[in-house]
Amino acid sequence: MLLKKWSIVCMAALLSAFLCSCSDSSSSSSADPDEKEEGNGKNNPSDSTVANGAYVTITEIMYNAPENSTLEWVELKIVGGSAMQHMDQYALRLEGAVTYTFPDEPLDTNEYIVVTNDPELFRKTYKDFKGRLFGPWGKDVKTDSLAKLSNEGDVIDVKLDGDGDVSCAFSKEPPWPSLANGNGSSLVFVGGNPSQASSWAASKKTWGNPGAADEFVEPLTVRLNEIQPYDVATGENSWVELYNFGDKDIDVTGWIFESKYKKTSWTIKKGKVPAKGYLVLATNDVSVFGEEIILNPKGGSYYLYEVVDGKKTGGETSLLLAASNQSSGVVDISDGSTAQGAMKKATKGAANEPLKVGPLFIDEIYYHPMEGGIVPFEFMEIVNKADTAVNLYVTKSAKSKGWKVEGINMEFSSGTIVPAGGRVLLLSDSLVKDTAAIRADYKIASDVLICHYKGKLSNRGETVAVKQPFDWDPVTPDDTNPDLNTALVQWYYDWSDATLYSDSWDGLEDADGYGKSLQRVNYNTMGYEASAWKVTEPTVGK
Repeated sequence: MLLKKWSIVCMAALLSAFLCSCSDSSSSSSADPDEKEEGNGKNNPSDSTVANGAYVTITEIMYNAPENSTLEWVELKIVGGSAMQHMDQYALRLEGAVTYTFPDEPLDTNEYIVVTNDPELFRKTYKDFKGRLFGPWGKDVKTDSLAKLSNEGDVIDVKLDGDGDVSCAFSKEPPWPSLANGNGSSLVFVGGNPSQASSWAASKKTWGNPGAADEFVEPLTVRLNEIQPYDVATGENSWVELYNFGDKDIDVTGWIFESKYKKTSWTIKKGKVPAKGYLVLATNDVSVFGEEIILNPKGGSYYLYEVVDGKKTGGETSLLLAASNQSSGVVDISDGSTAQGAMKKATKGAANEPLKVGPLFIDEIYYHPMEGGIVPFEFMEIVNKADTAVNLYVTKSAKSKGWKVEGINMEFSSGTIVPAGGRVLLLSDSLVKDTAAIRADYKIASDVLICHYKGKLSNRGETVAVKQPFDWDPVTPDDTNPDLNTALVQWYYDWSDATLYSDSWDGLEDADGYGKSLQRVNYNTMGYEASAWKVTEPTVGK
C-alpha cells in the first residue's frame, strides 16, 4: 500500500530556506557587516555546504501593516552560496500560508526581492522602492481569494529543489514584538533559529524597509520574568517580577505595563531592577501602579514598554500568562533561547523553577519521513502519564471545548478520553481513508486512539504545544477581528506540554529525513531541550 505524503502547512509562523546541489544541511556562522543584520549567523550553512548551491532566507515580513492597510509582503535574499541564473531551475517557491513560484529570472547574492499580495498597492505605498517586485501570490483554495498572512500567526516555507525548506514562526502573542502587529513596524530577521521569536525584531523604520537593509529595535536587558495571577481560592494578591540580565541597574520608573486581556496599561511610578537581579512589583501597591490592579487567572498577553523622556522607545518585553492559578514565567534554554509557560511553583524574587508539565506529553515526533522508508507518512504521538484518565473535551460553565494541539491545527472532539498510561496517535487528515490499513499494517493496539490534524509538521522545526481549555469569556464584538465574533466565546488555555523541535539539534539529525523519529526520554519538564529526546526507529502507535 502506498500512503500519500501530505503537504499542508500550518501554525503561527514564518520563513527561510536552504538547499544545495547535494542534499546536506549542516550549519555554521557567516556574517557580512555590510548586509542586512543577520544576527549571530546561527543555522547559516558552511562555505563547503553552499559552494554549489544557495541559502535563501526571508529577511523581512509585513504581516499586519499599519493604518489598517491590506498590504502584505515578504522579502527574500540569498545569504550564502552562489547566485541563481534561473530561479525556476532551483524550483524556488513559497509554500504554506501563501504560495508563489518564482519565474525564470536570475537572483544575485546581494539582491533583496519582494513578493506581495498587491503589487499596485505596494508601489503606491513604497514610491522609492527600486528593487524587483513579484506577485500577487496564490489564492486560498478554499475561498478562491488571495491568500492572507494571518494576524494571529502562521508558517511559510521557502523551498528550493526537493524538501529544502526552513520554517519560521511569527505570532502576535508574546514573546513576539507587538510593534510588528499593526503598530507600524515590519518583522526583521536578525539571525538564529528562524522558528524562534528571539530571531526576529521589529523594524525601527515605520512601514519597514523592503528592498534594503534594516535597522531593528534592540532587545531590552530587562524582561518580564514571572507573573502571579490573583488566586481566588487563597486570596493571594497578584505580582509582577522583572529580571535584569544586563550589567547595569535599570530604572523602570515611567515605563508602561500593559494587559491585553484588560485592554489597559499602567505607568510604573517607581522601581529599579539591579544588574543580574530581580524586582517584584506588587499589584495591590498603589504607589507602584497608581491604583490597585488584579491580574486575572484566565491569562493573556502582558507587555512592558521602555519609556525615555516620556516617549516609548520601541523597546519591549512580554510574557504570555497561561490560563492557570499558578504563576507563569520564562526559563532559559541551553541553545540560548527562552521558553514560557506556567511554573511548577512560584519563585518570587528568585531564579525560576522548571515549567509545569503534564498530564499529557508529546511522546514521539516523526516530522520528516524518508522517501521509500518503512514509515512513509509523518505522525505525532501523545501519552497520558497521569494515574487517571483524561477527558480531552472540557465543560466549563455550560460551555464545552476540546483540548488543542497548536502547530498542527488540531482540536479534540467530544468523547475523546485517554486512559491512564494511554496513547493517542495523531495523523494527517489526508490519511483518514488509510487509517484502518495503518492500524493493521503497523499492528497498532485497539486501545490506542487515532485522531487527525489539518496542519503539517515542519521539516525544519517549529513549536508544537498541547493545551487544555481553562475558562472562557463572552466575545465582545470586534470589527478588527470578525472571525473571533463567530466563535461566541473566547477560550483561554493552560499548557500541558510543548516543544520547539529542530532539525539542527546536535546528535538528533537522523530524524530529518533519514527514517528516524524523535522520542521522549525526559518527562520532568517541557520538551524544549534536545536532551529531552533521543532519535531512533519510529514506533507507530506504540
